[in-house]
Amino acid sequence: MMKILEDCTSCAACEPECPNGAISHDEAADLFVIDPMRCTECVGEHDEPQCVEVCPLDCIVPDPARAETRDQLEAKHARLHAD
Repeated sequence: MMKILEDCTSCAACEPECPNGAISHDEAADLFVIDPMRCTECVGEHDEPQCVEVCPLDCIVPDPARAETRDQLEAKHARLHAD
């Protein structure tokens, strides 16, 4: 799973790029966050996390506290796109 660091300037470049709708703006904290239940690191859609590709500050990184295997990410992607 990915996480957005405090360096984020809330430019919003990442939000529309997420194929799972995992990125949202927390209005109260005025920062972008990634939903761990929806983030698949773009596995099943792209070769690289698209949020990382478009972030102008390189402030989106893997979250070591929530590391998932490729199999786990593929299973999550399958659940999210079961329709």
